[in-house]
Amino acid sequence: MTVASYKLPARAGRAAVALVFGLSIAACANKRGGSIPYEPAGFGRPDIEAVPIIPVGQKIGPLDTIDVRVFQVAELSGEHKVDLNGYINMPLIGKILAQGKSSEELGQHLADRLGQKYLRSPNVNVMLKDAVTRTVTIDGAVGLPGVYPIQGATTLIKAVATARGTTADSNPRRVVVFRNLQGKRTAAQFDLQSIRRGEASDPEIFGNDIIVVDGNTSRSAYRELLSALPVVGLLNTFIPF
Repeated sequence: MTVASYKLPARAGRAAVALVFGLSIAACANKRGGSIPYEPAGFGRPDIEAVPIIPVGQKIGPLDTIDVRVFQVAELSGEHKVDLNGYINMPLIGKILAQGKSSEELGQHLADRLGQKYLRSPNVNVMLKDAVTRTVTIDGAVGLPGVYPIQGATTLIKAVATARGTTADSNPRRVVVFRNLQGKRTAAQFDLQSIRRGEASDPEIFGNDIIVVDGNTSRSAYRELLSALPVVGLLNTFIPF
């Protein structure tokens, strides 16, 4: 019995090999792996977050705490917490939009409103006492890596979305979150694919967290970043490339 043989043209052969190789890489990349544990118990609220210095002129945001002082009118003075929609509730004049204004701008606005009906030439001073804005660092295979502010509670899915989501070559099944817990830098992995499907919970993200998304084109930078971050006992065998 004679078995016929057929030799692919060199160009077609190279293309076929490249296709198989590419598919193999894609299949290997889009999977779980590494020694950092997935969704470990105890990976919760971090140590006390560093309180950033509030820069002059910073705009007021939701959940910020402001101190309003109306000169010689104690009844109109006091602290106010900005609600989720950006408003405060002032005596006499009711709900006032504070979000997006600086302390000076809000003080002038309050003075104008009070001066219209209730006080003659009121002197209003506003101070931003506590800004809830914190920052997270998002790196790796995302659309726009960088340092992003977060206000109030946020989750891993929302945080990654602020960096324009994952890239086409990302491995969403390997997302590492670094956090300071009990005085040490610790890490946990999360599977964005499972979270998106509702198969896993979407973890809360806190200020000062560092999020790194695995991916092909960013892998060297990914490796360098992970190796540069001191995580006790976790990174020695993490990246099996």
